[in-house]
Parts: sequence; structure tokens; C-alpha cells
Amino acid sequence: MLTVKENATIVGVAELRKVMKEVLEEMKTNRVILTKRNRPVGVLIGYQEFRQMKELIEDLEDRVLGGEAKERAKRKGRKWVTLEEAEKRLGRS
Repeated sequence: MLTVKENATIVGVAELRKVMKEVLEEMKTNRVILTKRNRPVGVLIGYQEFRQMKELIEDLEDRVLGGEAKERAKRKGRKWVTLEEAEKRLGRS
């Protein structure tokens, strides 16, 4: 294993089998970059960091979709249906 920054460690896939215990410990504080033939192929992160990243992505998606919805609402001459009406039309209620 090789630590390249204070928050990233590089480990080869072949080496991973030998040092799994150390890698799991390293993931508590650093990202672990997996390499194969000296090329990055993946990243291991702790579960808490994963959850935080997932929540951030979901929040960003909500903001983008909300902005798009506001722009659509400004358009004139559009017909709108409620969620309940859309579900009825699709046969889901």
C-alpha cells in the first residue's frame, strides 16, 4: 500500500488479498484507490462517507429537478394534471 495524500491510499488488486485487514482499517480515515497494472480501477470508501455522498447527490438532483419544474410552470398554455389524475390515467389507483 502507498499513501499518496493524507486522505488517499493506493493498493493493487493483487495486493488487496494479502492486506485486506489493513485496507479495511485504512478505509476508516482514507479513501483507498484500487489499481490494476498501475491504473486506477476503483475506490473504496467508508460507509458513512458513501451515505454522505449519496445524500449530497440526491439533494443536488432535487434542486435541479425543482428548477426545471419552476421553469415549466412559467410556460403559458400548458395543461396540468394532478399526481392523482396521472395515476388514474395510468391505471395505478
